[in-house]
Amino acid sequence: MMKNLVFATALLFSVATAAQAHKAHVHGEGRLNVSLDQARLTLAIEIPLDAAVGFERPPRNDKEKTALAATAKLLADGGALFPLDPAAQCRVQEQRVHVPFTGSDDRHEAHAHKGETHHADIEASYVFHCAAPERLTFVDTTIFKHFKRLYRLEARHIGPKGQGAQRLTPNKPRLVW
Repeated sequence: MMKNLVFATALLFSVATAAQAHKAHVHGEGRLNVSLDQARLTLAIEIPLDAAVGFERPPRNDKEKTALAATAKLLADGGALFPLDPAAQCRVQEQRVHVPFTGSDDRHEAHAHKGETHHADIEASYVFHCAAPERLTFVDTTIFKHFKRLYRLEARHIGPKGQGAQRLTPNKPRLVW
């Protein structure tokens, strides 16, 4: 069973990533992939930098640098960004956050279209260990409260109860399975 779930999780993320690679970059829209494999819950999110800070280029002043730093700090708290069903007793184990233009190892993959327009995405992943994963029935997100320019997350999930997709919005920020 575990090998099948691991394979299905890898397949879901591979298909989602391949499909998203050809999907147009749309301001205000992001993606969330969720996988529950035994006690391990993995969340991976990708949102346009514009949805968080209002621009997708290197910062031009201290205010913009501060906005990028604040975004990185906010995303570094996976437990606050994704409040989980308390009954599942989940705790953050690992997280990786990449906010473009915040470090010397930038791999922001921004590219120009028609002159000055750039596209850059925030990528973050969080791994939680859940003491009672069978009791995990939902994942909430507070991301819409912080990023007012984000209006939709296309969420995909896979776990012991199957797989599915759901659109999350500021009025409907809970992924349920």
